[in-house]
Amino acid sequence: MRVTPAVVAEEYEWVCGRADVVVPLVNETRAHLGEQFGVDVASIDTAAYHGAVDAVFEDGDRAVNVAALVGLLRDLDVEDDYPGFVVDELLGRELAAMLAGDQPLRLLAEATFHVADVRTHGDADERAGADDLDAALAAGIQTRLPGWPWTEGPSPFSLER
Repeated sequence: MRVTPAVVAEEYEWVCGRADVVVPLVNETRAHLGEQFGVDVASIDTAAYHGAVDAVFEDGDRAVNVAALVGLLRDLDVEDDYPGFVVDELLGRELAAMLAGDQPLRLLAEATFHVADVRTHGDADERAGADDLDAALAAGIQTRLPGWPWTEGPSPFSLER
């Protein structure tokens, strides 16, 4: 794999083009998690998705790594799938974390990846990494975007000086 600025731009366009798949998965994941935690979580729309993708790819150091992970997952396939289960999970979890940003969002995205992943099923003829890629995009983007009640105000743990 060779990652160049042109490859990063191509992966950006590809990720933007997944809005029709990822936005509904984000909203389904948010609804499911909201039910689990007894909170209302705001849904997102295509404009919010594109805004988050833009923010990720505007950070060149993050963009090159995100593009590489997207490219790997798009191409990843393993005969009989199970031996590749660990690697597509690892790449997906890392992509979700990278999309979300810094801690604690990074860790939350990794956990959310597994929730989105069990709700995402690729077609039998898709590569092994395809559904993990969609789950990673959904987990990372949903974590990055506002909409959770606990993110709507200042942290009660901030020290005032």
